[in-house]
Amino acid sequence: MPSTHSPAVATTLPLAGITVVEIGQNIAAPSATQILGDLGARVVKVEKPKGDDARAWGPPFWEGAATMFQAVNRNKLSITLNFRDPAEVAALRRFILAEADVVIQSMRPGLLKEQGLDADDLRQDKPALIWCDLGAFGSVGPLSRHPGYDPLMQAFGGLMSVTGEVGQAPVRTGYSVVDSGTGMWASNAILAALFQRERNGQGCQIDVSLLETALSWMTVAAAGYQSSGEIPQRFGSGAASIAPYRAYATQDGHVVVAAGNDGLFQRLAQLLEHPEWLDDPRFAGNAQRVQNRVALDALIGDILAGQTTAAWCERLEAAGVPNAPVQNVAEALAHPQTQALGIVQPVPESDMAFIGLPIRFDGMRPPIRSAPPALNAHGHLLDPYRQG
Repeated sequence: MPSTHSPAVATTLPLAGITVVEIGQNIAAPSATQILGDLGARVVKVEKPKGDDARAWGPPFWEGAATMFQAVNRNKLSITLNFRDPAEVAALRRFILAEADVVIQSMRPGLLKEQGLDADDLRQDKPALIWCDLGAFGSVGPLSRHPGYDPLMQAFGGLMSVTGEVGQAPVRTGYSVVDSGTGMWASNAILAALFQRERNGQGCQIDVSLLETALSWMTVAAAGYQSSGEIPQRFGSGAASIAPYRAYATQDGHVVVAAGNDGLFQRLAQLLEHPEWLDDPRFAGNAQRVQNRVALDALIGDILAGQTTAAWCERLEAAGVPNAPVQNVAEALAHPQTQALGIVQPVPESDMAFIGLPIRFDGMRPPIRSAPPALNAHGHLLDPYRQG
């Protein structure tokens, strides 16, 4: 197993003293609030009585809940709320007005407004409140009230059209990049809003959505289409506008070669003992290599198939050609570089360990301070705001 020791752990966290209320579930909103929690905020996760759906999204399960849930809910507190009970909703409203700096919500469109828990209503009473709506298709437009999940947005936003091998069926990326990306954008926006509030004392309303995140991942593809009129295609492990720049099969696996400029291609040709490639007009520059990528990839692939991945990585490294083995999760976690970074962090009072925040401040990474919460483990937080 990889080391879970972090060589330097942050003790002063930038969001200490900030309270964030998460009214959401699944992956996107919890990813956003986990980032804020890792940075020191007190995150209060509001769940329906049966809990966040992601608690049951397994196997695998880990210490009482699905691993998917555990992976995006550390450093939080959990309370449950019956949104059909006006008294409970009123207690949450009073809690937000009294204690919250930020609210992020990803519930069904219109649900919170029906309960008097929308941005306009709450910010009228608390102008300093920062409110973040995290939706599927965005806050305006003909699909604004439609629900959505990560694979739907990868399809709708175009990501699946450029992912996978040429001539094969559309492929979703292995994990929920749209969900986690939307969480990153939400946390980015919230941090900017907190900074702005320090200047003017005012909160604001933030809108992020899964579709907008999916479209943002298509920035280069969209620019390519707009400039050329050509629909971007799939290139497997390669890139549309650089060659050679992809994974090649070896005797025992795959190695990615990234010869992204003429100098690196020259080094690669010399290493592979084919200096004549440098005089071949098909490979004279990157544009020509891209146009003739099928022929070039076949030439390179035939050679790389003759040795192991480790052997090629050693030779490519010595020649100064950027490369990487295609590793599985176990190999990536066990690699000395991963261990040196100390990014796999232990969870206090638990046997779990998670990938920590990929940020260090003055060499110190914010620690995992607490395990993902059991359902309603902190329900007492609303007690002072219940009447009667």
